[in-house]
Amino acid sequence: MENTGYESQELAHLGIIAGICFEIELIKEIDSIIESGERGVTIGEAVQAMILNAMGFVNKPLYLTPQFFANKPVENLIRVGLTAEELNDDTLGRALDALYAKGVTEVFAKVASHACSIYGIEHAAYHLDSTSFAFEGEYNPEENSQAIKIVRGYSRDYRPDLKQAVLSLICSYKTAIPMWMEVHDGNEVDKVLFPQIINRYLEQMQQGEEPYFIADSALYVEANLARLSEQVLWLTRVPETIGLAKKLVIQTDPQAMEDADDAGYKWQEFGIRYGGVNQRWLVIYTQSGYEREEKSLLKRIAKEAEAAHKQILHLQAKRFFSDLGARLAAEELEQSWAYHTCVITVESVRHYRNRRGRPGVDTQPTEVTYKVKLLLSQAPGKIAFAKKSLGKYIIATNQLDGEKMPCSKMLGNYKDQPASVERGFRFLKDPMFFASGMFLKKPERIMALIMIMCLSLLVYSLAERKLRRALADNDETIPNQVGKPVPNPTLRWVFQIFQGIHVLIIKELNATRQLILNLTPLHRRIIRLLGVEVEKCYFYPR
Repeated sequence: MENTGYESQELAHLGIIAGICFEIELIKEIDSIIESGERGVTIGEAVQAMILNAMGFVNKPLYLTPQFFANKPVENLIRVGLTAEELNDDTLGRALDALYAKGVTEVFAKVASHACSIYGIEHAAYHLDSTSFAFEGEYNPEENSQAIKIVRGYSRDYRPDLKQAVLSLICSYKTAIPMWMEVHDGNEVDKVLFPQIINRYLEQMQQGEEPYFIADSALYVEANLARLSEQVLWLTRVPETIGLAKKLVIQTDPQAMEDADDAGYKWQEFGIRYGGVNQRWLVIYTQSGYEREEKSLLKRIAKEAEAAHKQILHLQAKRFFSDLGARLAAEELEQSWAYHTCVITVESVRHYRNRRGRPGVDTQPTEVTYKVKLLLSQAPGKIAFAKKSLGKYIIATNQLDGEKMPCSKMLGNYKDQPASVERGFRFLKDPMFFASGMFLKKPERIMALIMIMCLSLLVYSLAERKLRRALADNDETIPNQVGKPVPNPTLRWVFQIFQGIHVLIIKELNATRQLILNLTPLHRRIIRLLGVEVEKCYFYPR
C-alpha cells in the first residue's frame, strides 16, 4: 500500500457532454476545417474544452478554464495525455482567433451539418429568430477587421443603456437544434437581416431541398415578400401595423369563426394578395388571449384616466382670450385620449384693473378671459371598438395548397416556434452559462465565443433529443424533480441527477486504475440509453 497513490476527480454530467462531442466527431471535424500547426492543443480540443466549461454550470469565466479542469478527468473528457495546465487563456485565445479567421458561421454550419448527418436528422422546416447580448465597456475591432460593431441598438433584454451584439439563429422545426448562426452589429434590425440570412443559408443547401421558414413578423416586409417567395415557402405572423391586417382583425367576428382543431382556438381563412404575392391569411382567435389582453386594456384605460385628470387640472388653470380658443384647446385634449371623452363647459371671467373695492353693477370690466371645465368619462364606443381586436392575430403563408398546409398545420407550426429557437435563446442566456465569459474585449473573440455558445446549444439539444428518443423506443421513463416518472426529461435535470459522480484514480507501482464512484442504477440506465461514446466516458477510460 505504500506504493499506491489515490486521486479523486469530479466527473458529474461532463461525461454526457464529452460523449456527445465524441459521437458527432467535434474535435475531428473542427481540426479538418482549421489546421492547428505545431500547437500542443488543437483547435478542436480547445473548442471541446470550452464547451465543457460552458456547460459545467459553475459560472467560471474562460480565463479560469485551467482551474475548472484542475479537478476534472481531462483525459477522459478530451484526450489522453492532455493536462488542465495546457488549457490556459493563451491556448483558448488563439483558438478563438483561429475560429474568427476561418469564419464562425461557416465553421458552425459544417459542424452542425456533420452532426445531423451522423444522427440521420433531416429537416423540412426551420425557425428563424434573433436576440441580443449586452456588454459593458469599449470594444474596438482590429484595424481593417470585418468584425461586428458592438454598439447600442434595440435591446430584447430591455437594456437600451448597454452596447450589444445581435445573434440570429436558424433551428430545425420542433427542436432546439441550431443549424445556422450569424453574429451582427448591435444596431442591426430583423427586417433587414432575415431575408439576407435566408439567402446565405440557401446558398449552402444541397440541390433539391425545399426549405420552409417559420419566423415572427419581422420577416413579413412588403419589399421582401416577392423575392422571398421565389426562393422559399414561409409562415409568419402578419404585423398588426399593416392597414389591411388591422381592418381584418377588427371586422372578423369570433362568433362567425370556425372552431379550430386545437381546443380554445377559432380561425377564419382568407385569400389575400399583398406585396405582389398571393397568400393565405389565417385569423386566429383565443378566448384566453382575449381575457389576457382585456386585462391589459383595462390597465391602459385606468392609466389614461389618471393622466387625463392631471391634464384637465392643468388646462382648467389656464385662461384664454376667446371662447373659441378655450373650446378648441379642450377639444384637442379630448382627441388625445384613446378611451375617454368629456363634457366641455366654457365660462367667462371678468377682470377689473386699477380699481379698489367691489365693482358696481354697471361697471364695465377692463378685460374678459375664458376658462374651461371638463367632466371626464369613459367613451363606451371607443372601448367597444378597441375590444374588437382583442384575442386575435394573423398568420400568413405563401403555401397556397391547403392540403399540403392545412389550417391546423399552419397554427401548429407557428405555435411550435417558442419551443424551438426561443428555447435555444433561453439556454444561451442562462445566468450560469458563460455569464462571466463576456469579459473579452475584442469583437473578433466575442464573435467566436458566441459561436462556442451555439455549439454548446447544439450538443445539449442533440443529447436531450437522443435521450428522449431512447426512452420512447424502450418504453422507459426516469423520475423528475418530484419523483414522477416522465418520458421527456430536460437534460438540465439529468445533469443535476449526475452531480456527485467522481473518478477515483488509483496509482500503483506499475499501473493506474480508475473507479467511478457513486453510480446508481438510474445513472447506469441513462448512460446506457445515451450510447457507446457516453459509456466510454464513464466505464471505459480512453
